Amino acid sequence: MYKKYFSFLHKVDQSTHESALVDKYEDSNHLIELRHVEKTYHTDAGDFTALRGVDLQVNAGEFLAIIGKSGSGKSTILNMITGVDRPTAGEVVINGTAVHKMQENQMAVWRGRNIGIVFQFFQLLPTLSVLENIMLPMDFCNTYRPNERQERAMSLLKMVEMTGQANKLPTELSGGQQQRVAIVRALANDPPIIVADEPTGNLDSKTADAVFSLFDELVGRGKTILMVTHDSDIERRVGRSITVADGEIVNQTGDYKIFNQASTVGGNPS
Repeated sequence: MYKKYFSFLHKVDQSTHESALVDKYEDSNHLIELRHVEKTYHTDAGDFTALRGVDLQVNAGEFLAIIGKSGSGKSTILNMITGVDRPTAGEVVINGTAVHKMQENQMAVWRGRNIGIVFQFFQLLPTLSVLENIMLPMDFCNTYRPNERQERAMSLLKMVEMTGQANKLPTELSGGQQQRVAIVRALANDPPIIVADEPTGNLDSKTADAVFSLFDELVGRGKTILMVTHDSDIERRVGRSITVADGEIVNQTGDYKIFNQASTVGGNPS
């Protein structure tokens, strides 16, 4: 997932505009919508169906946990939403955009501007400083003016009380510090949606609580957060949760949180 997500790390032509990307679905009333999504992988051992007719709606400003055991299909749902993988059948619509119909070059531009991804193992580039890691998405997606990027990166580090670590390499940081850097890197282009794949899986309980507090703060600022986890205790920390088993959504807790989403996507600076 890491390598494909960072496939947008090539210079994006300044003349590329999201409005020219692909089909728009005017009938979608949700920020994120999966419609009858199926995913089948073809392997030498035979076909494996990871998702079976999944329907999911997420509104702007929600904090949603996707819970399930290993192999349940929870990470595949995340891959559908981010465009890292494509459905065998069904539709993936993000703020009216038909993500499943995008070409890869279109996907790279769209993903870099609209979705921030937080990985379980941080995936910070080891030869770049903390500051450079955070500036990288801005550079490659041509968001913010070049002379503004360092200031923005420092403001994000200030939010997580890590300005003093700006010039260190990732290997000089603790696991909790690296995860905080990974989160603010995901915020670099000010995307409306943050997806996190087991973001607390390698953290101690105190550090995990700090990460959840940061996510809560981001939701309070209007971000939409989707978090994949195998930990069912997470339900008490989020606004809504779904449980996935054998490629299907088998349970849901919590209620929709409804915001005005008209201005939440595509408003990134350029």
